[in-house]
Order: sequence, then structure tokens, then C-alpha cells
Amino acid sequence: MLEHEDLYLKINWKKVNNLVPAIIQNQSSGTILMHGYMNKEALLKTQKTKLVTFYSRTKKRLWTKGETSENYLKVKKIFLDCDADAILILVSAFKNTCHLEKESCFDNKNTIFSFLYTLEKILENKKKYNLDDSYTNKLYKKGICRIAQKVGEEAIEVVIAAISKNKKELINESSDLIYHLLVLLKKSDLNLDVIIKNLIYRSKKNNIFL
Repeated sequence: MLEHEDLYLKINWKKVNNLVPAIIQNQSSGTILMHGYMNKEALLKTQKTKLVTFYSRTKKRLWTKGETSENYLKVKKIFLDCDADAILILVSAFKNTCHLEKESCFDNKNTIFSFLYTLEKILENKKKYNLDDSYTNKLYKKGICRIAQKVGEEAIEVVIAAISKNKKELINESSDLIYHLLVLLKKSDLNLDVIIKNLIYRSKKNNIFL
């Protein structure tokens, strides 16, 4: 038996009439991107190719998300719910998921934490295309040393605001620090995913948060 067959053997296919609901979520931002259905063949193909593949109830066939638009959804992890009648798939998205050229098929879907992901994407695009005279692009042009210096300056301002117990300034300076840190990471070809994964690893290894 193939390793990826284990999941579909656990699904209560009779309960879902051989079509299991699949919820697709962006692994980085937490945004719910879309919902579809999978039969056994679609699920096995999804696990084998690592690209989300659904069963179309109208066309009566398998279809890989992005097969015409190239808006593929790369599978990271798959989870089965407690009733064994629905699955959650964490993905990385290459482009917008919705056919209306939106990130998600759902409106008002973003959580407050997902804004950091959105901001990171904005900074990434500014670095890639560098089409305007914005403050961000000016920073990129000045180089890694100037960006690192700004991170240091903003960190000191955070310390001063905290010691002086000025909450308004602490909020503003913390915002500046996080922004400049994101720019520094992008300039260094890194992203928040790497930092978060490292925090998870360190917390498990050293119990630093316990």
C-alpha cells in the first residue's frame, strides 16, 4: 500500500457520498482561499503531484486547480477532521486563487494577523519591480547597510518609548521597527515563514516559551 493511501482509507466515504469537502487555506497567511470536493482519485492525485486537484461535479472529471490559469495551489499539509468527513489542505499559492483575480473566493476573509503576510507581499513586489519613488524603494536602493542601520535606530526608539512608558510612541515605534525588519528580510532574500519556522523549532527544542 502506498503511504498516501492511508488518508483516504480513514475518510468516511459513505457518509460524504464519495465526495469529501476540501477546504483550502494559505499556509502562511491563514487565509481561507476556496472550497471544493474530492473523490478518491482526486485526493490520491493531489497527494501524488502535490498540486490541489478536485473532482468537478459539473464536468464529471478531475481538474487540477490552475490547469488553465496556472494559478496552482502547492500542497504543504493535509488534515482530516474529527468526524472523518472533511479535509483541510494547507497550501502555498502561486497567484490569486479566485477566478475573479482575487486572493480568495471569500470576501472579508482576512484576519488581523494576515496583514503581515499582505505587507510582506507588497514589499516583495516593490523589491522585484522597483517602479515608483516610494520610501520603500529608496531604502532598497540605499542597500543592506542603510536598511540594517534603520532597524537599529528603530529598535532604540522602541526601547526609549518602553522605558518612558509612552504607549502611543511604543505602538508607533514598534510599527516602524517591524516594517524596517521586513524590508531587511526581503533585502536578504528571506521571509517571515523562515523566521516563524525557526521560532517553532527553537520553542520545541529549548522550551523557551514555557
